[in-house]
Amino acid sequence: MADLTFRDEARRLNSPPLQGRGRGWGLSAGRIDVLQDRAAEMRRNPTEPEKRLWRALSNGQLGGYKFRRQAVIGDYIADFACPSARFIVEVDGETHCDPEVDARRDAALASRGYAIIHVTNADVMGNVEGVLQALLAAIPARPAERPHPNPSPEGEGLLPVETNNA
Repeated sequence: MADLTFRDEARRLNSPPLQGRGRGWGLSAGRIDVLQDRAAEMRRNPTEPEKRLWRALSNGQLGGYKFRRQAVIGDYIADFACPSARFIVEVDGETHCDPEVDARRDAALASRGYAIIHVTNADVMGNVEGVLQALLAAIPARPAERPHPNPSPEGEGLLPVETNNA
């Protein structure tokens, strides 16, 4: 068993991995793999409204905000997520037919600090420019620059290094 990576060992034990860009949210490695596989499948086979909206959101086209398609967040897959603004866009179609399930999902994502907006397939297909204007207005203001989580020790790098010329 010494040849297993941390992720393989976590998958074998069905426990949360201890690595990976903060991913996991306390989920088992197996559950993370299932969510990642499902998200990849959804990216490969998007609905027509998702394709149309992605063409307008990709590459920072909406106010410079970078979005990800079918992003895994916790135990959910968000249609479009902007991590820097903590903002999620859900395109509601046939799969969003239970308001109670959507409300629980939105509450779980909101508890992680995300603002969520829902747009309908019909709105995206019939008025994508209006949808984009509504999204831009709904994106929370960018937070002020946050300090680096690992700042250098005070004063380090501020003074020139003195050399001894003997």
